[in-house]
Amino acid sequence: MNDPKIIVALDYPDAASALALVAKLDPQLCRLKVGKELFTVAGAGLVSQLVDQGHSVFLDLKFHDIPSTVAKACEAASKLGVWMLNVHASGGSAMMMAAQEAVNKLAQPPLLIAVTVLTSMDEPALVEIGMSGGVQATAMRLAYLAKRSGLDGVVCSAQEAPLLRRELGADFKLVTPGIRPADSSLDDQSRVVTPLMAMQNGASYLVIGRPITQAANPLAALQRIHQEIKHYEN
Repeated sequence: MNDPKIIVALDYPDAASALALVAKLDPQLCRLKVGKELFTVAGAGLVSQLVDQGHSVFLDLKFHDIPSTVAKACEAASKLGVWMLNVHASGGSAMMMAAQEAVNKLAQPPLLIAVTVLTSMDEPALVEIGMSGGVQATAMRLAYLAKRSGLDGVVCSAQEAPLLRRELGADFKLVTPGIRPADSSLDDQSRVVTPLMAMQNGASYLVIGRPITQAANPLAALQRIHQEIKHYEN
């Protein structure tokens, strides 16, 4: 498997719980996401351990600071051997270009992607911080900025993926969270996007948490999703 499309979100409060889940998964079928909670608790040591075990790690820390600070943080993260890391596009082009230059120092640099608009932000929240034009327009503007800054892609919703794919090209990575298999619990959500729908919409990678991590058999859940989207694996 050259390019697994499923990224399993290790949203756990401690390393032991995360490692217990990881031991049940097949690294040939998925990659792993380490976010702020788990990284704050377990640190770089856990990331290195996962990499040493043969896992591709997406370090989801959303760096956002002055260009030199973000560049140094991205370079340090890259040296952990991560597959992908991210920054906030709202940090601006100078910050993103500095980050990209820093990761490119490595012989095999990780993918560097940007967060455009957080899913918790709606239009009133954007207006509150001085960003007008609506969520979709803001996300598109920041995605364009990320591409012009030399980044590899963005985090986006699966609903936004068709437009971004059409406007930003086939090679630009679209990483989509909030994916739910058709047979999983909606968890009070009225709108869901299945893995297959997300891939058909133009997603490059799918971030999936509870449908796998809380399944009675996480590996079986992973395998079912893999079978659903295997046409897109390459």
